[in-house]
Amino acid sequence: MDSARMGKNTLLYFAQNRMANRLAKQYGLKLGAKRFVAGTSIDAALQASRELNAHGMTVTLDHLGESVANAGEAHKATQSCLEVLNAIGQVGIKARLSIKLTQLGLGLDRELCLTNVLTIVENADRLNNFVRIDMEDFRYNAATLEIYRRVHRDFPNSVGIVLQASLFKTKEDALDLAQAQANVRLVKGAYRESSGVAWQSKSDIDASYVDLLRIYLRTGNFTAIATHDDAVIETIKDFIHANKIPLGRLEFQMLYGIRSELAKQLVRENYPVRIYVPFGNDWFAYFMRRLAERPSNMAFLFRRDTSIVR
Repeated sequence: MDSARMGKNTLLYFAQNRMANRLAKQYGLKLGAKRFVAGTSIDAALQASRELNAHGMTVTLDHLGESVANAGEAHKATQSCLEVLNAIGQVGIKARLSIKLTQLGLGLDRELCLTNVLTIVENADRLNNFVRIDMEDFRYNAATLEIYRRVHRDFPNSVGIVLQASLFKTKEDALDLAQAQANVRLVKGAYRESSGVAWQSKSDIDASYVDLLRIYLRTGNFTAIATHDDAVIETIKDFIHANKIPLGRLEFQMLYGIRSELAKQLVRENYPVRIYVPFGNDWFAYFMRRLAERPSNMAFLFRRDTSIVR
């Protein structure tokens, strides 16, 4: 195993380590996470959203958190999601909500999780908003898709799903979801998966990602292109123009604090751009995955500039 992969695996190991998470919280966001996390409060996330809206970018808010230990914690996470949706409506920002199903009880009880997701998406539908169900590591993949399909039947215009290009099964999933006219966010994948279920090399993952984007864009369904990769973006821009795909059926998505100049350039070129804005106390696992994705992100730890749009 080369040193780069070892370094990535080490960061992903710490992302799942509860003790490391507890220790990190003692330092707040001083470890450098404030580059990638808007803050610990909803007010901080709303302020970040206002600034991004002012630069022509829409937002998806992500109240950070993953596996919960009991039904009470899942209920508390559900209430937090409802509060975010209500806050978005009250302040009038252009923002949506992203949720992780383990935060809502998927690891405890599937029916409990489904009930919580339905509560959140029903509220989003009432507020004319939208919820994106995030995809976590492979052990939750099938259950996440099952819950998404169930919720999508009742609220087809208010819920979307994420698919990871690193997984072998994703092409089949994408073709199946296209039949249901699913709103899909395509990502490369930020979790450490085994060679039995996922591509391991960057070149294979990149090739899978571009292939999936082309497939889903052709289906006529809404496609969220979540990447910071210059080569992928240029390839897909050429594909969009060559195939006359309406810009209203797609958007480029990027993560808060990463490639801000590129995001601004896409806005100047009249592409829809959405920024994922994470916030909350449970920021450590998210932070570790961002560092693992791109070694160059480590350099941000030593920079003083923490502005949102640079």
